[in-house]
This record gives sequence, C-alpha cells and structure tokens, in this order.
Amino acid sequence: MSAATVTLVPSAPGRGVWWAQTWAMSKRSILAIARQPALVMPSLIFPLFFAALGTSSFGKATVLPGFPRVNSFLDFSLAGSVVQGVLFGSVTGGTALATDIELGFFDRLLATPTSRVSILLGRLAGAAAFGAFQALFFTLVLIPFGVTIEAGLVGVLVITLSGALTGMGIGGFTAAMALKTGSSEAVQGSFPLLFIALFFSSAFFPRQTMQGVYRHVANVNPMSYLVEGVRGLTIDGLTLGHVAGALLVPAAIGVVSIGLSLRALSGRLAAR
Repeated sequence: MSAATVTLVPSAPGRGVWWAQTWAMSKRSILAIARQPALVMPSLIFPLFFAALGTSSFGKATVLPGFPRVNSFLDFSLAGSVVQGVLFGSVTGGTALATDIELGFFDRLLATPTSRVSILLGRLAGAAAFGAFQALFFTLVLIPFGVTIEAGLVGVLVITLSGALTGMGIGGFTAAMALKTGSSEAVQGSFPLLFIALFFSSAFFPRQTMQGVYRHVANVNPMSYLVEGVRGLTIDGLTLGHVAGALLVPAAIGVVSIGLSLRALSGRLAAR
C-alpha cells in the first residue's frame, strides 16, 4: 500500500495565479475604502474647503509680480487641491494595512499560498485607484465653479493618471511604515509630515513669489514640480514639460517608496 504524499509547504504561485491574487487583494483594498466613508470623506472635503478659502482670501493675489497668468485663483489652486487630497487619502491605505497586521489578518494571509508581493501590490493598487478617483473628483467638482482645463480632455486624463501615480507613490511610504511598525497609530502620525511636505512646496503659492528659506525648500521639494506639472495642464495647456512633471515626478517617487515597502515586507517576513 502506498502512502499519499502531503505537501506541507505550498509552492510559489504561477504567473496567472500571482496576477489573480494581486487583483483579488486590489479589489479588497478598494472595497475597504468604499465601506469606510468616515475615513474617506475628510480627504475629499478638506481640499475643497481649502480651495474655496484660498480663492476667497487670495483672489487678488493673481496680480502680484511673478504670479502666473490665470483666469482666477481657483484655476491656480486646483493642482494643490488634487495633490493635497491624494496625499491625505494615501494615509488611509497604509492605516488599513497596519490594521490588518494588528488584527492578525496579515499573518493569516502568510499562512496561505498567497504571493507575499501581491499582498503589498494589492494595497498599492487600491491606493492608485483611490488617487485617480480623487483627482477626477476634484476636477469635475471645481469645473462648474469656473475652473478651466486648458489642456482639455487629454489634460483631465493626465491629471487623473497623475493622481493614480501619486496615490501609489505616497502609498508606498505609508505601506513601508505600516510593515515596519505594525501600528496604525504610527501610520496616522505621518499625516502632519505629509502636510508639511506639501506646505513647503508651491502648492499654495508660486515659487516666484517666495523668498528666503521657504523658497529654497520649495526649490528642492519634489512636490513643487508635481504640483506645477498638474497646474501647467490647467492654466497653460498640454505641453511635454507639464506632462512630464505630472507623471514622471510621482513615478520617480513611486520607485523609491515601493522599494522601501518591499524592503520593509522582506524584513517583516524574515522576523517571523
């Protein structure tokens, strides 16, 4: 009588299975965001509030020397609103990953033949989808109030794609923090750091009107070039430089952040 052989350690999933697992984790991440409106709404409401407040308070600033030619301050503020919302929304994905670790769901996934990388990529894909939604949402909501996208429909598509890349790029940093600390509170604590990074950029005022340390920091802050790429599509039109700023800057951020998150994932797996 021959004994049946039982495989105790699952083999690595094939390519098709790997993609299916990543897709399943992506859907779970997107559904988790949709089912928690209390976490999602602030990242949609506050950027619109700041856009309205800025337009009301700084509407006459458009005549200052060095200020770009715009139809209104609202046109200028759209890019800052998009990037601000996506940055804040990216914290949600990292917090959800940290919560999975705290509740033990992450360890249960590791006990299955699920691809380890798909767990991370699923979260990042969810962050990208939410970032694209936010970028499109802010654009469509502000158009009836007078925002004009000089780059037209193609510009709107590029802005939406920029939101997706930004969501994935910043989501990589929050995912790395979640994997490193396993604490949702630590990930939520990154919110002030993201706001400071955005504040010391050209998101709220052009670099040409800045002086001193503020301008020096904004000049080396990659957020400035991301915002200016999106803003150029809004107020100037479709140019290669604006498209490069809107897409290549968040893509470069994503290369760094995803590398850090993969390293953090490897460290957590090694520590088990």
